[in-house]
Amino acid sequence: MPSFFRRKAAAVAIAALALALAGGGIAAAQPTAAKAPVEAAKPASRGAQQPAVTTASLNSARALLAKGDVAAASTDLYRTVVNGNGIKARGDGVVIKYGVGQYEVQFGGNVATAVFVVTVGRSDSCCIPPGGEVSVAPRLLTPNGVFIQTRNSAGVAVDLPFHLVVHR
Repeated sequence: MPSFFRRKAAAVAIAALALALAGGGIAAAQPTAAKAPVEAAKPASRGAQQPAVTTASLNSARALLAKGDVAAASTDLYRTVVNGNGIKARGDGVVIKYGVGQYEVQFGGNVATAVFVVTVGRSDSCCIPPGGEVSVAPRLLTPNGVFIQTRNSAGVAVDLPFHLVVHR
């Protein structure tokens, strides 16, 4: 009889351990799911919305599309370097500065389905660029435009110089 209870005790201990491990895995998954809504709210709190498209921006975009761009049409590549103050240092396109850290770059062709690559970078070879973040998206209602937003490392909008490459 005593060996029966020892076997039963061992079986109960193993079952309890298995339940504890299974329960621990479920408990560990719950905090991750609970954090998802907070992380989803972060981009909106960082000003992820583009400013409204102005009449001047639309007129500029239409004029560039009407004019076309023969050089870029043959390579399907646009390159632009923009200073923090919104003045184009070199490259293709027209730059429009909307506000602190908000830029629009328009090209002579449709870039709505293009690939965009942007990075913080100076226009000269003097120094290392300041640290920060830069993001890019197709411009709303402007098929030949790209919207760029720059921020410091804390996520606050600041004017930073950047390099942009668009491949159609």
